[in-house]
Amino acid sequence: MKEPTIITFLGTGGGRFATIYQKRATGGIYIRDSLNIHIDPGPGALVKMLEAGLNPRATNGILVSHAHPDHYTDAEILMEGMTCGCTQKRGLFAGSKSVIKGEGSIGPTISRYHQSIIERVEVVHPGDSFYFGDLEITAGKSLHSDPTTVGFNLITKNGQISYIPDTAFHEDIIPYYKGARVLILSNTRPLNHRIPYHLATEDSAHIIEAIEPELALLTHIGYKMAVNSPEKEGEWITEHTGIRTLTAEDFMNVVLSESDLTIRGG
Repeated sequence: MKEPTIITFLGTGGGRFATIYQKRATGGIYIRDSLNIHIDPGPGALVKMLEAGLNPRATNGILVSHAHPDHYTDAEILMEGMTCGCTQKRGLFAGSKSVIKGEGSIGPTISRYHQSIIERVEVVHPGDSFYFGDLEITAGKSLHSDPTTVGFNLITKNGQISYIPDTAFHEDIIPYYKGARVLILSNTRPLNHRIPYHLATEDSAHIIEAIEPELALLTHIGYKMAVNSPEKEGEWITEHTGIRTLTAEDFMNVVLSESDLTIRGG
């Protein structure tokens, strides 16, 4: 029998003011499958890992969607953890062009030194696909103020986990995340309060209805949503789409097996 895949939310906040005031943590998402993958480790990611009982040295790969601080700021220290204090050249670091090489006035956000300590560095663009061990990773499209922003699909032994980062809503992004069993969306704004380059609840509902995951999870919660009953946003989507949708909580664990999906903590 296959071991379960575990998704741990080390932070469910995002956007400038939610990050500044840490209304919710901003440590990103940690996925334990055949390999351990950390996605978008923003401010406080290392501290939240340790609070969750996760060993930074056990991480195999780090993925960063784009070059905004709430998505990358702890990446370098976590790269040092992944390489056992820079003593072993190991692991994967994959990210958008802005993160690794820079794009115009944006980035790069990861130093050449830190890139040099990693065994494998991948610049990814929408539609790219590669294997890391037996884990297939594909990059999805985003329409964000960082024009090189990418999302990620991880095809795990228990199904596809898809992560849509900050993005404006557009039908064109949907095909990149088709097939998700668990769909994680950066839903920064509550219902009817859209701002440029970010998803509001009605946008997420449209995407979820089109993709039809077994479970959808809202994360990257902005300040306005965080202080106004954020759980109601997931409830609204569930009611309007018929697809189970939850607003994720800090330290929530999603346990994914071949035949079951359970929520723990949070």
